[in-house]
Amino acid sequence: MAGAARGLKKALPWFPRSSEDHPEEDEGSNERRGLLRSHLEQVVPITDLDEELAASDAKEPKTVALKVSMHCHCCARKVEKQISKMEGVVSFKVELESKKVTVVGNVNPMEVLESICKDFYEAREVSLVVLWSCWLMEDDQVLVDPELGAELEQSLVEPVQELEQNLVVEQGLAIGQEFADVHACRRAVKDMAIAMHFELRVVKSDRSRFIAKCAREGCPWRVHVAKCHGVPNFTVRTLHGEHTCDGVRDLHHQQATVGWVARSVEATLRDNPQYKPKEILQDIREQHGVAVSYMQAWRGKERSMAAVHGTLEDGYRFLPAYCEQIVQTNPGSVAIYKGTGPDNSFQRLFVSFHASIHGFLNACRPLLEIDKADLKGKYLGTLLCASAVDADHMMFPLAFGIVDAESDENWMWFFSELRKMLGVNTDKMPILTILSERRPQVVEAVEVNFPTAFHGFCLRYVSENFRDEFKNPKLLNIFWTAVYALTTAEFDSKVNDMVQVQDVMPWFQRFPPNLWAVSYFEGIRYGHFSLAITEMLYNWALDCHEFPIVQTVEHIKHQLTCWFVERQNLALSYNSVLVPSAEKLISEAIADSGCYQVLRANKVEFEIVSTERTNIVDTQARFCSCRRWQIYGIPCAHAVAALLSCGEDPRLYAHECFSVMKYRETYSQPIYPVPDRSQWNHPFSFAQGAGSKAYVVLRPPKIRRPPGRPKMKILKIESLKRPKRIVQCGRCHLLGHSQKKCSLRN
Repeated sequence: MAGAARGLKKALPWFPRSSEDHPEEDEGSNERRGLLRSHLEQVVPITDLDEELAASDAKEPKTVALKVSMHCHCCARKVEKQISKMEGVVSFKVELESKKVTVVGNVNPMEVLESICKDFYEAREVSLVVLWSCWLMEDDQVLVDPELGAELEQSLVEPVQELEQNLVVEQGLAIGQEFADVHACRRAVKDMAIAMHFELRVVKSDRSRFIAKCAREGCPWRVHVAKCHGVPNFTVRTLHGEHTCDGVRDLHHQQATVGWVARSVEATLRDNPQYKPKEILQDIREQHGVAVSYMQAWRGKERSMAAVHGTLEDGYRFLPAYCEQIVQTNPGSVAIYKGTGPDNSFQRLFVSFHASIHGFLNACRPLLEIDKADLKGKYLGTLLCASAVDADHMMFPLAFGIVDAESDENWMWFFSELRKMLGVNTDKMPILTILSERRPQVVEAVEVNFPTAFHGFCLRYVSENFRDEFKNPKLLNIFWTAVYALTTAEFDSKVNDMVQVQDVMPWFQRFPPNLWAVSYFEGIRYGHFSLAITEMLYNWALDCHEFPIVQTVEHIKHQLTCWFVERQNLALSYNSVLVPSAEKLISEAIADSGCYQVLRANKVEFEIVSTERTNIVDTQARFCSCRRWQIYGIPCAHAVAALLSCGEDPRLYAHECFSVMKYRETYSQPIYPVPDRSQWNHPFSFAQGAGSKAYVVLRPPKIRRPPGRPKMKILKIESLKRPKRIVQCGRCHLLGHSQKKCSLRN
């Protein structure tokens, strides 16, 4: 029997269990069995036995030893039940503490593995990990083929010994084992109790000793840990490591406290702050075999978030120093905060980075989107933002602020800081076009701080209001046609069509067309009619509602930094005159210009004749009577026909904000990182007093979140887009089908 090797140590992460308790027998089940067999063959490769071993197999029983990750007595009983059903088994032993399964009989490792794991996997009741398996001789040594040499022997025997040692360290205690302090000792003993599924009772715990025993009466398990002389370490002095009790029979465990939950999920929360309490309690049950309540999971997450990111109160306390660091590391940036009341409670914060200011004033179109998002954290608050749009129609946040509540005073302060920032950084204030939902507070703040700006409605907001008001699909189709009408004559014609269906004039009095209609709006929106900032703010508020305020600003800064780096690299890869979106519009205009007749009046004026109408084009003034060139900033098909007739490149007549050169300039300035808090010169900001310096301590706002689960606003991304047009039949005038598919067709 000493002539052939029939063993292999290998770690195999087993299949995760699913929520399905009893999967049906189907093709997927057969596929899982095939996958199971392939994994088992990786653990224990079955080869042909030589004649000597084959002869001995028929006469003498073999011993098969495995290590299986059994978590509790329930798992051990299931393993015993499965092995007892096997044919050829003379005897077997299942040891829960050492996780060792020994089977004696005319069997091989593959048969034992399949018997143990197959039923477990099909029922999906537990997650098994086959740690190692091998055939043993009578003296419990691994059989090794001499032809494979000493290298294979070391790879088989030593890893098994190392694995056993790791299991003792991870899930058990040993006499002489040391801990850094009594807190580390308590955590280790409690973690071991949870892993081995037995209740722990603390007999004595103070600064010099820790004594615990099994909570079950009559069980001899006991540990005594005492402080070492002259050093802060603690060492295990006495240990009775055998359990005679059955352990915990259900999923609830006294040692699974909120602190233990916080330690268990801390690593995951660092990578995924959106880790939900429902996911936490589900993962803890699968990984540790312990059931915790939703409130334990929620409080554990709160405690872990405080350990990772700091408490919410610390965020306000460090905000003054953080604002100073932003200004120091990013010269030209603006970071202003304001407190209120005798205790200096937080009220407002305004932040704008120099890279964003430079990109907006030197390269972006003079268009700003204004919106807000409510924060759902402990101290609530509102996130305000003013965002521009870059050459490729992507969001370019210019400034953002956090206020304790949405109010007239806070909106007025936000716009005043925005005006100061733009006024300081440019000699000539650009004439802005501002888009928002035109809340009364925003309208007043814009009129006071930007009196020359054109303030228009977001078309999505207007269309939703119109749809909710009339609830008529046919009327909504006509409304959208009127919205995008390029001339006032076309708009008035569509309004008359709507009046014939239903009286809409009272609604038009509340929403004047000069604030939203393309043909009547006086500002230049460059084809940008709806708020794209809403989705961005919603995601920021969702990601940061549990962060301290400093971490919230840091999260937004990190997002901006990533966007700047990605888009800067993207801009360097462009070789065209215009950005891809503008190039596409020019290409479509060139394709449509071939059907027009061009009549040249003089050097710059042209008459473009088509079967539908005649348009006048002035290439010097960049004007077309259809108004598409003026509204979108890119030459229309009429203008392209005129430019091509005189040998001009239409791309050179697009607005400069769509050029690749301006796109590169938009993201040319970097956003520098803020150093870690440990590298700041002082943790708090200070104000100059009468002959002395007084530290500024900013406290949390007075507003607190009310008790109960907060109502989460679900933002549907589909609502940000224009509704799909409903087709109306021209023959029967019914909705939902076209004239070609009408059932009344002759």
